[in-house]
Amino acid sequence: MKLKVGDKAPSIEATDQFGNKISLHDFAGSKVIVYFYPKDDTPGCTAEACSLRDNYNILLEKGFKIIGVSADNAKSHVKFTEKYNLPFPLIPDTDKKILNDYGVWGRKKFMGREFDGVIRTTFVVDETGSILKIFDKVDTKDHANQILSEIK
Repeated sequence: MKLKVGDKAPSIEATDQFGNKISLHDFAGSKVIVYFYPKDDTPGCTAEACSLRDNYNILLEKGFKIIGVSADNAKSHVKFTEKYNLPFPLIPDTDKKILNDYGVWGRKKFMGREFDGVIRTTFVVDETGSILKIFDKVDTKDHANQILSEIK
């Protein structure tokens, strides 16, 4: 089942890169940017994370919280967080439960090769837990502004 705008966002109950419990319910009353990315410390994923980091205070002022999710493990997330000074939680979804719940784990093509992986997608969840916007064509270098320009 493919999620669409207006659907209730699937529940997230997990731990972040530092072992802190994190739940989408904890963010009720705020808009939440839940961004799914393929791999820590790769060019596109780094550009996307740094765009969100560089605009973090602006996003907070506009009422957004941020959660990143990939299939990388916690150790990889900690290294990525520390290397790029990321101020938001990253969820290691090694069992791919959240990735599958959001429909972002699937067949991809890269350099003529097909494989299963994370399909880069961002969901903006509104204050009530419903999906407000889905970005499936992410501008990795300017993702924060892409979000800000489309959500007033």
